[in-house]
Amino acid sequence: MAVLFGANVDPLSAPAGRSGEQALLIDELGLDLLTIQDHPYQQSFDDTWTLLTFLAAQTRRVTFVPTVSSLPLRPPAMLAKAAATLDRLTGSRLRLGLGAGAFWPAISAMGGPERTPKQAVDALDEAITVIRAMWSGERSVRVSGEHYSIAGVHPGPAPSAELGLWLGSYGPRSLAITGARADGWLPSHAFLGLDALPAAVRRIDEAAEGADRDPAVIRKVYNIAGAIQPTSVAPFTEPATAWTERLVTLVRDVGMNGFVLWPNDDPDRQIRTFAAEVVPAVREALAAHG
Repeated sequence: MAVLFGANVDPLSAPAGRSGEQALLIDELGLDLLTIQDHPYQQSFDDTWTLLTFLAAQTRRVTFVPTVSSLPLRPPAMLAKAAATLDRLTGSRLRLGLGAGAFWPAISAMGGPERTPKQAVDALDEAITVIRAMWSGERSVRVSGEHYSIAGVHPGPAPSAELGLWLGSYGPRSLAITGARADGWLPSHAFLGLDALPAAVRRIDEAAEGADRDPAVIRKVYNIAGAIQPTSVAPFTEPATAWTERLVTLVRDVGMNGFVLWPNDDPDRQIRTFAAEVVPAVREALAAHG
């Protein structure tokens, strides 16, 4: 599986037009992925799904990933319909990132459910079943669950096979669900550090094997908030050469196959530096060693 590279665009409502400028930059630089976080209860954020649709219409190449869609505020049948539509209209330039939910008081304040950790993972598992059913192309589908059900709905049009479902998961059970049922994984360095990453990858791979799946077909994308700078301060706050060494190690030794930069500051300059100095160096190093 080819290693993918991308950059994040924050859905800030001000200044108006800034997110569009960043999306065009990411597209023009030839990066593979553009991620947008989904926190609709944030006062300063635009709605992620409206924004990514708007940005997808302005770009030509880059693939969009909501990182990750807030399931408690977005019913899975409607989310599946929206994703399938955008997949078709963009020529398969979408991957559906999905999360069980976080910041529960804020979700509750918007009218969403406030779930326990177990309930959140149960709901995520049910949502995957609903989404797969909605993408199945079958004439009529039914799913009966505690949190989500559909009763004889006529799904369609079906999306392309490239659409895929990528989970933002961290706990043991949600990692196992990722390996058994998802097409991709979207952890963030801020919540899953370098020391914990290998064990999480192993759990996903073991779950995939237990479900008679090839772990190598699962897209594993690491979201990294940091800065490319002349001096080293900490992992991912360091020179481009150090970034290159870390990413190559994460591919070869850990099994990651995608990386998204979340710039800590000066996003245009950071994204340009990432695309010009880190991405080609990582690709060259990986190609040199097979």
